[in-house]
Amino acid sequence: MKAEKVKFQKSQNPAIKISFKFSWDLVEKVKSLPGRKFHPDGKYWTCPVSIEAVEKLKEWNFQMDEGLELFLQKSKVHVDEVSKISIPTLKGTLFPFQEKGVSFVEKKDGRALIADEMGLGKTIQALAWLELHPEKKPVVIICPSHLKLNWLKEIKAWMSDPSAEVLSGGTPYPISKNIVIINYDILDKWVNSLKSINPQVLITDECHYFKNNQAKRTKAVKKLGKNIPHIIALSGTPIVNRPIEIFNALKLVDDTVMPNMWSFAHRYCNAKHNGFGWDFNGASNIEELHKKLTNSIMIRRLKKDVLKDLPDKIYNHIPIELTNREEYKTAEKDFVEFIRQKKGDVKAEKASRAQQFAEIEGLKQLAVKGKLKQSIEWIRDFLESDKKLVVFGTHKFVVEELMKEFPNAVKVDGSITGQKRHEAVESFQNNPEVRLFISNIQAAGTGLTLTAASDVVFLELPWTPGELNQAEDRCHRISQKNSVTIHYLLASETIEEQIAKLIDSKRKVMDGVLDGKETGQESLLSELMNKYV
Repeated sequence: MKAEKVKFQKSQNPAIKISFKFSWDLVEKVKSLPGRKFHPDGKYWTCPVSIEAVEKLKEWNFQMDEGLELFLQKSKVHVDEVSKISIPTLKGTLFPFQEKGVSFVEKKDGRALIADEMGLGKTIQALAWLELHPEKKPVVIICPSHLKLNWLKEIKAWMSDPSAEVLSGGTPYPISKNIVIINYDILDKWVNSLKSINPQVLITDECHYFKNNQAKRTKAVKKLGKNIPHIIALSGTPIVNRPIEIFNALKLVDDTVMPNMWSFAHRYCNAKHNGFGWDFNGASNIEELHKKLTNSIMIRRLKKDVLKDLPDKIYNHIPIELTNREEYKTAEKDFVEFIRQKKGDVKAEKASRAQQFAEIEGLKQLAVKGKLKQSIEWIRDFLESDKKLVVFGTHKFVVEELMKEFPNAVKVDGSITGQKRHEAVESFQNNPEVRLFISNIQAAGTGLTLTAASDVVFLELPWTPGELNQAEDRCHRISQKNSVTIHYLLASETIEEQIAKLIDSKRKVMDGVLDGKETGQESLLSELMNKYV
């Protein structure tokens, strides 16, 4: 039976108006649409505008009006349909796949989910789209607290007008910049202040953070996101384990893709009633969901998909805020005074080398203690991806604290030798349940193969580029099929950043290439001292 023309009703809540001559078959079909409603006065049906509804109506031979055809055309965009994009003012060069990602966001008019695997530059792609549209401000960026400084760093590195500020504390104060970075934990206190600046773009990093509808942060994100023209969500683990965790982000970005949580949960979350209530923590029809998302709002690439674009190693410096800033400042002041007293006295400088190392060790330990809590949160977020990770430290208390937080990890340090060392490596390499390898650099910096992971984290730094390279190369071996990403979690504005800069400079002018000598500890120490006077 031929159906009448389906109409697109434009209003505050756009809907599809469905009229047809009575047919039990069509009635049953229309009743399957999410949010459908019958209007007895006019003898017609309506349902919210969604890709699923329009596609089903077309399948049932309903005639679409021009508005619905245009909606479907704009909504269904696949990454293969977009081309690269040029952003002349961007202060860096994007990889080709990143250019394509920015082009995808542009095609979706700034409403998209960037779900690339960790290490592929989701942050940079979001910022590149902002650079493409300098007129779209103010911008609000919501992220976990341990990533706030990293967003600020990347904004300064990539954007031509890096006017940004990081909000902190639960008491709002005047906002002075046009790019605002805030963490989920305090968002509910700031949401009214943020709404008052009339944001044009909202970026939600690690968007599974607002999965719980009862949480204050979720309510705050939803309240803030209402009526913002452009919303970009970022997640490296969108639908792998629990699809329900991404629903709120999908709804926020584009509620025409998944308009109804009930139908979403039953179709994709293996919904089950456990006798007390509904359990939506399962997963079902994942391939179908992936296809639906990649044909609409999601772009997702894995390392293996873009290897031709990637270098063998990718370096990622992540600044972490200290929790013991005042204690560190006091110690650093004493350290600077100590150096100034010795400066210029050659005999005193040589005699005090051991004392200098002791002073520096004290600062390094304060720095790692002050960043440890947020570093653990970073590692926890990474492990959500189901990927494996190698973490290096230097101090015993760091390894012990990590093992306490991650009891399922394996470790190799000075206490693990012989057969136990071999078993730890074999377990990490071959057991999919063992995803974290924790070690100090001295114990595992050489002689081990850890190619089950393509990501390495340094919580502390050694004294020479050679030690660093050897540790990195535990994952970057001949049998490694992926590009290796090396993450440095550095305590912001501390001696760690100074040491990292020195090591990087030594790497670029490698003494071993020039005259056969490795940069030594003494050389690095001397330069470090000069930076403090």
